Amino acid sequence: MINVVKVRRTIDTEVEKLGNRIRQARKSSGKTIEWLAGNAGISRVYWYDIENEKIRDSLPEETLRKIEQVLEVDFGVKFDN
Repeated sequence: MINVVKVRRTIDTEVEKLGNRIRQARKSSGKTIEWLAGNAGISRVYWYDIENEKIRDSLPEETLRKIEQVLEVDFGVKFDN
């Protein structure tokens, strides 16, 4: 058996007006924030903070992908390798 060590690489990217784009997609979807946030596995307050671009840390990619999934939208966020 070979011993292995996993190395994690974190890449940040800045996305202009992502919160506004999420808000517009939410409004177009006709779904409530409560429903969307619950199905994305985040709180309603956190969803509002994302829309208003008031989150303290970077938005995890996993959370963005869940938001895209519940909104059925691809925001086109790509990460440089």
